[in-house]
Amino acid sequence: MTEETEKQEKHDEKKLGTENKHEEKHKAEKPAEKTRPSVAEFEKKLEREFIIPLRRKFKKTARYKRVPKSIRAIKEYLVRHMKLYGRDLSKIKIDKYLNEFVWARGIRNPPSKIKVRAIVDGDFIRAELAELTEALKFKKQKLERRETKTRPSEAELKKKESERPAEPSKTEGEKAEEKEKQAAVIEAGKKIEKATAKQAKHTTRDKTRQPKHQRRMALQK
Repeated sequence: MTEETEKQEKHDEKKLGTENKHEEKHKAEKPAEKTRPSVAEFEKKLEREFIIPLRRKFKKTARYKRVPKSIRAIKEYLVRHMKLYGRDLSKIKIDKYLNEFVWARGIRNPPSKIKVRAIVDGDFIRAELAELTEALKFKKQKLERRETKTRPSEAELKKKESERPAEPSKTEGEKAEEKEKQAAVIEAGKKIEKATAKQAKHTTRDKTRQPKHQRRMALQK
């Protein structure tokens, strides 16, 4: 009996050893658990591209209303596919370059389809043109250059602030004197206005007024 028990114990030990090894291998092979991004982070990074068909929508309307109808169709498409709560069209903001591309051929000839990039920006959705044309690219670069020229850099602003002479601090007496001077100037202005008003009342106007348009008299022969 002792030999059988020893054999069983050895067999159990071997089993435990093999099980432990398998568990360690399984742990090593397991990849690190990926943390799911929060809803806010997901909404911030949400960006999609759509090819929106427009011909079916604007063909039903009058020719002089085709472009406004196609812009409304873009908004309706994005509201439906971006799953916007309440389907509020006012929350779709169309980019100026997208608007220009739709209006490029006039109010009667909008494009039959358009590629749009939709970006979630908080509660709103920005709709941009996915692929800019060469003319629109040139226009965008031109505006960017103009903005960089007009805007002063932070270093220039700091230099200007440092170059400004420090204003001398005024005492309370000087401040009070300045206030008194301002009040005196205001009072003098009011008095002059009253005097001019009195003079205007007493002055007599000419009773004989000339007509605005003089009559055309016949020429004497």
